[in-house]
Amino acid sequence: MVHDLRFLLILVTIWVVLGLAGLLGLHSIRLERLLFLLGALVAFSVAVLAGMFLAAGGTAQVLVLPLGLPDLPFHIRLDALSAFFLLLVGVAGAGISTFAAGYFRSGEGTAPALLGLQYHVFLASMAVVILADDAYLFMVAWETMALSSYFLVTSQHRIPDIRRAGFLYLIMAHVGAICILLSFGVLQGGSWQFTFDAMRGASLTPFWATTAFLLALLGFGAKAGLVPLHVWLPEAHPAAPSPVSAMMSGLMLKTAIYGMLRISFDLLHVRLWWWGALLLALGLFSALYGAIFAAVQTDMKRLLAYSSIENIGVIFTGIGLAILFETSGLRLFAALAFTAALVHALNHALFKSLLFLATGSVLHATKQRSLGKLGGLIRHMPWVATLALVGTLSIAGLPPLNGFVSEWLLLQSFLFTPQLPHAFLNMLIPLGAAALALTVALAAYVMVKFYGVIFLGQPREASLANARDANWLERLGLGWLALGCIVIGVLPQLALRSAAAVTGTLLGESVRPSATVWWIAPIASGQASYSGLILLLGIVGVVGVAFVLVRFLAHGRVRRTATWDCGYPWQTSRMQDTAEGFGQPIRHMFGGFFRMERDLPSPTDRAPRYRIHIEDRLWRGIYLPIARGVQRLADAIGVVQSGRLSIYLLYSFLTLIALLIFVLL
Repeated sequence: MVHDLRFLLILVTIWVVLGLAGLLGLHSIRLERLLFLLGALVAFSVAVLAGMFLAAGGTAQVLVLPLGLPDLPFHIRLDALSAFFLLLVGVAGAGISTFAAGYFRSGEGTAPALLGLQYHVFLASMAVVILADDAYLFMVAWETMALSSYFLVTSQHRIPDIRRAGFLYLIMAHVGAICILLSFGVLQGGSWQFTFDAMRGASLTPFWATTAFLLALLGFGAKAGLVPLHVWLPEAHPAAPSPVSAMMSGLMLKTAIYGMLRISFDLLHVRLWWWGALLLALGLFSALYGAIFAAVQTDMKRLLAYSSIENIGVIFTGIGLAILFETSGLRLFAALAFTAALVHALNHALFKSLLFLATGSVLHATKQRSLGKLGGLIRHMPWVATLALVGTLSIAGLPPLNGFVSEWLLLQSFLFTPQLPHAFLNMLIPLGAAALALTVALAAYVMVKFYGVIFLGQPREASLANARDANWLERLGLGWLALGCIVIGVLPQLALRSAAAVTGTLLGESVRPSATVWWIAPIASGQASYSGLILLLGIVGVVGVAFVLVRFLAHGRVRRTATWDCGYPWQTSRMQDTAEGFGQPIRHMFGGFFRMERDLPSPTDRAPRYRIHIEDRLWRGIYLPIARGVQRLADAIGVVQSGRLSIYLLYSFLTLIALLIFVLL
């Protein structure tokens, strides 16, 4: 039976049709608004179909399409792994598309119809990447995804910085694509079969399996933003419109996670323990690196971009632990770590999309991205502030929201690492657990800065008094994503059951929650258990009892008075902590990570300004030397282009002579 797969294919086609339909009114915002809402409905339908497929057990379905090249038709496949990531794309995509219907306006760079076309092709290409069952279709969809997202990033193409950010993203995307293509070439095992089924049946030696794995790690790591392949991400995400930033961070990065899981646990039958150690080290370093850089940012979208690097690192940490456990024969613990990675991927899609969209509403209302020019917006944008608070608490890992669930599962995985049969790893992995705990704490610190500077305190600019709250479509999109954060946090069994179908297929073992909706116990109730629902009821109960005691039993009436001013009755916004002030302790403690330039005011300045510019050392240490080397090589090769016809004829003559000598020899 392939009904689910056929329906999904129809839904993906509808996305493309919606994009093309917008061309009927090139500059019609009303038409695009309707098409975005229809696209949100399609995304919701994709999520429903994928969820039903997982609930039914996730038996694989395959289909050969009458498309492609002669003797090279496209193959698609729906199994538990692809269904889980389609569920992720559908759930988050529905909220993002609804928000986008109220967000995009005319006069913002690209014409509305072209923007809608690129947007819906981007969504469709991500879905096809997940459904592809051969290297040919996978690479076609992968490149389509890269190109459509590039055009979306450069929507404001008249701004030079945005063009540079888009160019950097395109370079890294194509370098990664080359590595992925080479990995597929190795996975073919010397045959001419390009389907994933043929790759599953290929017999690879440990050397060639390692080669395919490392090439996949480079290719998918570049797309995911894994350090040190992350340099495009903090540039492209802030440059893109906020719904596009949400799609890139919340959805596109997960296609790289999907690709890494597909190759590592499905196409490759040979896995070595040190692959897991490598992923664990890279994941932990990326997580800590992203959290440190997020803490010192003064641009709200760059802050969220570095936070994405941190969360991708957390996901790779879970994948690394899963490989370590699986290669040691500890399949149940491998399923626990794998589940943590999957659930965190879903959680990140929800709360990071929510936060990027919230910054979009702030940007439209204030025309400001700099944290130093914001503040006090909770008074003027209460809807955005309330819904952004849900995302902030979720990404900070606080219960009973969804971010806590996946991080708790991952920490549970670390508790079982002493059972690994590697003495060297048993000495080092506790340091990894400490690094993860530090990362989680820094992430919470970053979110205090993010939310506090933007929404709390007093406005830092007089123009913020004119800020207006999000419109009803934006509120609906934000509310949908916030609801997802709450539901998975309170009822994590829903996410665990979906992940169990994946781990059961790929590992032969799964972490199943208890039959009751009250508790989850990943391994055994005697080891650890958690109930988001009971915790939520407890919080509501404590708050309710406190309200009753204060409102009715203490004094029976409400008294209003001025807030305690700490002895400073004339406070201004200049007395509040700034974004730079929040980041100062991190800059001092982790100064070795940064390259800093400071502009210090002189004592005689009438309007003193302090400015600090922070740069990634990896950019200057790795990428700038490569760029300079490529430029020198291009300049050297450019010498042959003299512009004289006689010189070009000489080149042709010398080439013919060289070929003749080669043939004669």
